[in-house]
Amino acid sequence: MLPLPLSGIRVLDLSNVLSGPFCTYQLALLGADVLKIENPDGGDLARRLGADPKASARNMGASFIAVNAGKESMTLNLKHAAGKDILRKLVAEADVLVENFRPGVMDRLGLSAPSLLAVNPRLVYCAISGFGNDGPLAHRPAYDQIIQGMSGAMSVTGDAASAPLRVGYPVSDTVGGMSAALAICAAVLAAQRTGEGRIIDVSMLEATLSTMGWVVSNYLNAGVRPTPMGNENFTAAPSGTFECGEGKLNIAANETRQFIALCECIGRPDLPQDTRFSERNSRKVHRAELKREIETALAADTAASWETRLTAVGVPAGLVLSVPEAIGQPQIEGRGFVHTFEDGDSTQRVTRAGFRFADAHGDAQDSRPTARAPHLSEHTISHLQRLGFDADTIARLKDEGAI
Repeated sequence: MLPLPLSGIRVLDLSNVLSGPFCTYQLALLGADVLKIENPDGGDLARRLGADPKASARNMGASFIAVNAGKESMTLNLKHAAGKDILRKLVAEADVLVENFRPGVMDRLGLSAPSLLAVNPRLVYCAISGFGNDGPLAHRPAYDQIIQGMSGAMSVTGDAASAPLRVGYPVSDTVGGMSAALAICAAVLAAQRTGEGRIIDVSMLEATLSTMGWVVSNYLNAGVRPTPMGNENFTAAPSGTFECGEGKLNIAANETRQFIALCECIGRPDLPQDTRFSERNSRKVHRAELKREIETALAADTAASWETRLTAVGVPAGLVLSVPEAIGQPQIEGRGFVHTFEDGDSTQRVTRAGFRFADAHGDAQDSRPTARAPHLSEHTISHLQRLGFDADTIARLKDEGAI
């Protein structure tokens, strides 16, 4: 089996909570060696976040575990001169550094991107912030909910009665981290080819807007102001969430042949002959009437039964599941999407990336974490020893608060 694509790539993760840690988790899943640099005073805030109060109390919150498995943890006080010197030693041998401080913080610490590239000219330095490194909003603090609102994402989430509505998970943090991981992979490839690193400036606001391609394009190129449409698909009808005799079912009959097959399956072969529904655009105009007709027919059976019947005739359909139901699907379990690690008396369950690799022989290789999420400062001493620090020096650094 081939090694994972980023095997041997060394990443320093100075980030906190979600956007940066999500980025470096993707890099770890791709095989990179990720060393998490944390503040000695409590470390990453996410260690104290999550639905399990006992886990949060021992600095291993569920939020932290979600995106930090497979990493190592080292504590450094970057306000202490010795802490800065140790970071520079680590930078000298690293390939990537990721941070998500507010712009200017690293400069004030004397650890600016240019100064670290002077230590290591092939370093890829990635800064993730709410609005980017320049512009009138650059120095404003930003959280996921703030970016969701300012990007317009909330304005098109929900329906006319509920919008603006926050997406049900931190989508802007996540998209910001994913965008950063993509840029880093490209920059590392270039650095290996040219020997020159570079600085990456990731804006969560821009990253979120960039994922709203069709919605944004409809405004930029067609002058259409996007509106919230709830569970309806603005590109086609019938396409959305439908009430059945029991449960809800997503149906995406986006093509005419799928619409015809849907109508035949539910016992309404007459619908495609109705002038309101005979053409693609007319179906969109009369989507509400069409939905009523379809739901009347769907009331005769359960969502689960309709899912089986519709997929059998080539109509895309799927149940609307809760998170526990989604995780418990045989499809998810069968592909080994969730991995379990033991951590003393507790257990960590984490997800891998949404893809697999395979070699030329078709042998599958999971992009999964190699170890559990680390305890705070778990690897500090081993890395200091590797850098040449003896026991007395390490003890002094601890007494001084540098580590």
